[in-house]
Amino acid sequence: MTAFELQHCLMSEAEVLPLLEGKRETLGRRVMDPKAQVVAEFSKSVRVPGYFPPLPELRQQLLTLVGLLDEPAPDLHEIRDIEVAGRNGAIPARVYRPTDSAAPLPVLCFFHGGGWVQGDLDSHHGLCARLALWSGAMVVSVDYGLAPENKFPGGVDDCLAAYRWLRENAGEIGGDPSRVAVGGDSAGGNLSIVVSQQTAAAGQTPPDFQLLIYPATDFATTTRSHAELEDGAIIPRDRINWYMNQYLNGDADKDDLRASPGRNTDLAGQPPALFLTAGFDPLRDEAKDYADRLTEAGVSTTVHEYPGQIHGFMMLAKSLPQGLDATREATDYMKRQWDLY
Repeated sequence: MTAFELQHCLMSEAEVLPLLEGKRETLGRRVMDPKAQVVAEFSKSVRVPGYFPPLPELRQQLLTLVGLLDEPAPDLHEIRDIEVAGRNGAIPARVYRPTDSAAPLPVLCFFHGGGWVQGDLDSHHGLCARLALWSGAMVVSVDYGLAPENKFPGGVDDCLAAYRWLRENAGEIGGDPSRVAVGGDSAGGNLSIVVSQQTAAAGQTPPDFQLLIYPATDFATTTRSHAELEDGAIIPRDRINWYMNQYLNGDADKDDLRASPGRNTDLAGQPPALFLTAGFDPLRDEAKDYADRLTEAGVSTTVHEYPGQIHGFMMLAKSLPQGLDATREATDYMKRQWDLY
């Protein structure tokens, strides 16, 4: 295999294809997208298996990767940082308002990914801005507390508090408190599911819908895709296990429905859900399993797998243009749910 470097990740598909001739990555009937294969090989080349840098360096790595491989955030009418009330003090958040309309806008409460350890308002800045611009809705990105400084269920508590704050106070920032949904990628998808389940269980108003981008749903990691992609791009098994050890207090937490919401047997009152998954993602099958269970419970559920893609592709859109296609799909779903056409 060619030793791929950063510049290869920014080449066009036409330029990449000759480098991959006779070397395309496959998984059953799936064929990895050529640009995704280059990014996957590059990510593996810079990773030392079993080694994890100090937290500040690790967190900066994600910001650097996104800065190099994601499209810049589009201009919006308003982008500003705020604080929302949490159980243990103020939680930083960022408001994305796409229009100068005086009418209150529906709100997507967004929880970023990063294994509950990485990620912040800046790592998902481009994705959140595109979600707001292309949907016409407001997006509020929540900077929940990260592990290991904030162990489970700290992040859950922050996300629940932020959602509840928007349901009561969205009008203060130009949002409509009667129209609030949740969404997020990877760990953020997990937190979106947990917020949906916990609010319904408490008899509170659940989110209008769930936008679930390759979500983690179960800490068992026993699905076929976890076995097939143990050395997968972006989140190989050793990294998944490391994230787990940073976030959870011990093995007993794996059984807690606030950590593994895919195990919940009571799905009554769950809001509609859109799942966007990737064929070469270890999380692929646990997301599909939960989607199937929602469908069986009578919840309106849509699943779209991008069969040739890898974990994280929606925030690496400069290198992986299908990330923009998936974002368009997400915003079309938001428009339909909120009748924003």
